Amino acid sequence: MLEFLRLENVGPAPLMELELASRLNLITGDNGLGKSFLLDVMWWALTRKWPQDLNAQLSGGYPARPTNPRKPATLAFRLDAKVKSVTYESHYGPRDEAWLGKPGRPWNPGLVIYAHADGGFSVWDPARNYWKKKGNTDIHERLPGYVFSPREVWQGLEVRIEGANVTVCNGLLRDWASWIKENQNNVRVLSTLLEALSPTGETLELGPLTRPLSVNDARDIPSLKTGYADAVPVLFASSGVRRIMALAYMLQWSWNEHHIACEKLGEKPTSQVIMLIDEIESHLHPRWQRSVLKSLLSIMKALHASASIQLIAATHSPLILASAEPFFDPQQDAWFDLDLDSGRRTVVVEKRPFVRRGTAGRWLTSPAFDLASEGRSLEAEAAIQHAEDLLKQRREGGGLTRAALDAANAELRRTLSDVDSFWVRWSHAFETLCQEAES
Repeated sequence: MLEFLRLENVGPAPLMELELASRLNLITGDNGLGKSFLLDVMWWALTRKWPQDLNAQLSGGYPARPTNPRKPATLAFRLDAKVKSVTYESHYGPRDEAWLGKPGRPWNPGLVIYAHADGGFSVWDPARNYWKKKGNTDIHERLPGYVFSPREVWQGLEVRIEGANVTVCNGLLRDWASWIKENQNNVRVLSTLLEALSPTGETLELGPLTRPLSVNDARDIPSLKTGYADAVPVLFASSGVRRIMALAYMLQWSWNEHHIACEKLGEKPTSQVIMLIDEIESHLHPRWQRSVLKSLLSIMKALHASASIQLIAATHSPLILASAEPFFDPQQDAWFDLDLDSGRRTVVVEKRPFVRRGTAGRWLTSPAFDLASEGRSLEAEAAIQHAEDLLKQRREGGGLTRAALDAANAELRRTLSDVDSFWVRWSHAFETLCQEAES
């Protein structure tokens, strides 16, 4: 498990430190403050490779660089490896344009799965991506990881090995089709994953194989059963459904291949699984957002029953945070919030106490999102602020005109719902203020 991360002169702040929890870690913050960047650094810490190093087709995952090239830059971390807790520190070498440190393989952090915000995935498997080193020579060197662009998740991943293209993953379309034809156990597992990731009342179910494209396309395409059809080809699924399908597929594919590799090597399956997920709510309807976090934890634990599970997720969604309230445990879970310190022109990361707020609306006004209201429009917030200023003006003894009060009341009527809670306060005050203004 990843226990600690420290960045000096890297990213949006001179220094960032995170003491991570053992089970669930949630990361919030405005756009551009470094949530995705932190996940990329965590992937590097666990695997010693940047996603972009292994697949240039990705839209992100580039190697980190010093913020100020004239100052030393450091990436340090601590992780619970296979047999012990280890600490590692790497310094950036400007001439090498690389992070320098102890050579060789990464320590074994277990199975690592990184779901990128754009639909790509990265997977590091201790049975398939781990190698031995003797002196300066790699013995039985293997691939340093599997990094998929969004297209390769669906169509398959090929890599260059010893001058030849080798298919290391068939992709969702071909694997699902072959599982439906040949492997009933995989179909059962896949069906269970899809059901677990679906919200109540909207369960995704596998349908029959179809031929939805050109008469010259001989591929069998999996389908889904929906409320309006028995066989919707997965190629035509919505962005949200495709996100769920990709999550289910990559979880099952990595689990399958890890167990197959362990059997061939005569080794036991890993005792640790770490999942990094960027924008966990990406493309998902609020009904799906409300259940996806708990579902991911549950199915990861079900797939890897004997392993410790750590989930690190970045989110913009108040529903994700609200959905964590029933099971959030400060002993094994943590919430980190990134904020802009405009005075010092830097970003600060703070481990905040996780307080139950009850609704997504109340989470909007929390430090996670810093909104002035529980989801009102900007125009409504401005109208309320103007009305509040008038009330303050009255308390301070300032004169108010009937015209100013009527204008404020009209703007509130135009922008607020009839059942908005502000009316309880304003209606009585408005009548009193009007009487005072006319007397």
